[in-house]
Amino acid sequence: MAPKKAKRRGGASEGGSSNVFSMFEQSQIQEYKEAFTIIDQNRDGIISKDDLRDVLASMGQLNVKNEELEAMVKEASGPINFTVFLTMFGEKLKGADPEDVIVSAFKVLDPEGTGFIKKDFLQELLTTQCDRFSAEEMKNLWAAFPPDVAGNVDYKNICYVITHGEEKEE
Repeated sequence: MAPKKAKRRGGASEGGSSNVFSMFEQSQIQEYKEAFTIIDQNRDGIISKDDLRDVLASMGQLNVKNEELEAMVKEASGPINFTVFLTMFGEKLKGADPEDVIVSAFKVLDPEGTGFIKKDFLQELLTTQCDRFSAEEMKNLWAAFPPDVAGNVDYKNICYVITHGEEKEE
């Protein structure tokens, strides 16, 4: 007589025990692990307010309010170990629109279909419309996605990074 198989509890459709590690490729998990290790300044396996304060200070943000740190930590349902950290990223990425939807939105701004938008035009839109970008956010955007020598920004690359979390291998 064959041994009985264990019954599965709570399938993925019930929001139950889907494995967070299956949401990411191995290379992404490794990158998130490296990020977690950098943030976990005291190396206790849990990201705390003090860890966040220390890592933000190391990046030049020295006057972060305690309430802001508290809000960051409270985004998790409990202590932030690596599995919780990975789950939080999975939830954030799940909320992003699919890549083709984001590309389509950019295509409205690119009537010639070149795949590029002028930096000045994009900056004007992002700093004057809806949820306006601050000067710091614009600086970060151009650091992450520098325009070419003609001042063009590759919006397809931006869309890829928004939905996949890393640049395409050329």
